[in-house]
Amino acid sequence: MTSLRLTQWSGQGFDLLRRQNSPELTEHLGGPETAEQLRRRHERYLKLTDGQMFLVVLDDQVVGSVGYWTREWGGEPVHETGYGILPEYQGRGFAVEAVRLCADRAARDGSHPWLHAFPSVHHAASNAVCRKAGFELLGVCEFEYPPGNPIQSNDWRLALSRPSGG
Repeated sequence: MTSLRLTQWSGQGFDLLRRQNSPELTEHLGGPETAEQLRRRHERYLKLTDGQMFLVVLDDQVVGSVGYWTREWGGEPVHETGYGILPEYQGRGFAVEAVRLCADRAARDGSHPWLHAFPSVHHAASNAVCRKAGFELLGVCEFEYPPGNPIQSNDWRLALSRPSGG
């Protein structure tokens, strides 16, 4: 039996970022990053204070990443999420499960009522993850990712309810 779990972002994350930095996995994210851009992103993830980045671990194998962070959207602070599963592990529901686990963590954080995702309108698989994870599609929006690269995105929103008893 396999068990998917989230672990705190660590040094292993840098190797994962390199593995995820392919044309295939960055097609809807502005393309592959330079080695320096990857290093800076890894450092940001290690020091993130307005959210959390996680390694997605299947049994003892790192298979992807997921996280949430604060951004201003629609005039209010919200959590945004991002996720990526390595190609050899895609198509098995791991992204949906990882996003759900991440939403649970963001809800426990308790600082914002909403978790948003902004996949490109052209990224069918990423939009399917949002739908299957229970997000509500609010519509198409203009978005920049990476900064300076305008894209048409779907705005997906999930209500974060705090767990009872904690």
